[in-house]
Amino acid sequence: MEIQIEVQLFANGAKFLQSGSCSVITTDFRKEPEWTAAISAYEWIQKIKNTVRYPDDFQIVRVVYNGENDITDLVRKVRPILKDDLPF
Repeated sequence: MEIQIEVQLFANGAKFLQSGSCSVITTDFRKEPEWTAAISAYEWIQKIKNTVRYPDDFQIVRVVYNGENDITDLVRKVRPILKDDLPF
């Protein structure tokens, strides 16, 4: 399933807007639409951040999915899951 995401970001002393579509797992989205959208938005923002190499003043200003659902606070709460690949 695809959702539309708009993110307003702040970097280098200026705000800018990025928008696009992200894939989400349909069953997860039906159970928790906002949290599922927030995870996808967070992953997308991290890709943007890594490809453009933003400075330390990088901030998430606003995140909206499907044109009307503000998930900014949820996206700010998302944290990456660290994989434990230790042999013991």
